[in-house]
Amino acid sequence: MGASNSLPVLIDEKDAAGRLGLSPRTLQAWRVSGGGPIYRKIGRRVAYAVEDLAVFVNAGVRTNTSEGVR
Repeated sequence: MGASNSLPVLIDEKDAAGRLGLSPRTLQAWRVSGGGPIYRKIGRRVAYAVEDLAVFVNAGVRTNTSEGVR
């Protein structure tokens, strides 16, 4: 089996919020309004891939206050 068949490392909402320094309620609000990290629904469970959280955080990198979104 190749790397394309590997599954991402998934964590629950509470762990994702902790890694981002946010409350779970913030992630819940972002799922409704958009703008947060990519998430997955597995049955009724919400899960976040660790890799997607890194992409989300790195998308917010700025070098000064006048920069727009990259």
